[in-house]
Amino acid sequence: MDATSSVISYLSGRQCAVQWKIFLLSTAQELAEKFSAAELRTFMRRVGGRFGRELPVPACTTLDDIQLAMSQIWTRLDWGWVEITDETDHLHLQHYCAPLEAALGREALAWTPSFLEGVYQQWFEQLGAGDRLRVSQVSDFDSIGGIGLRLGSPVAA
Repeated sequence: MDATSSVISYLSGRQCAVQWKIFLLSTAQELAEKFSAAELRTFMRRVGGRFGRELPVPACTTLDDIQLAMSQIWTRLDWGWVEITDETDHLHLQHYCAPLEAALGREALAWTPSFLEGVYQQWFEQLGAGDRLRVSQVSDFDSIGGIGLRLGSPVAA
């Protein structure tokens, strides 16, 4: 492992408070033994929606305002930040430094990103996006802890 990877690994491992780390990891492992990844993705999306209702995003008038408001909520909680870009037919969200792996383990990355889908879905609905547009994961976590999502019309499978 090179120095950059070592630093990233070290810092990522410190994203979850020690007092919660083994509890959350054990909880995630138990959930994964009892439920399918699809069931857990649905569950985490619902948890994310509740999170978004508990921490609503304020009214915004521009995409830059939305990005700033969402990032302020995330950074206040040590959950990273988001960059939002306007693509031709959707918004691309790149979320950085979510502590999902640090808190729940690498194996849980098959289902925990749905939490982010649920949060962003709730926030965009609060901002008037309606329920016809859907937030969905478009990439796995990369080597520096970023994950891609999109807000747009559902993509046919």
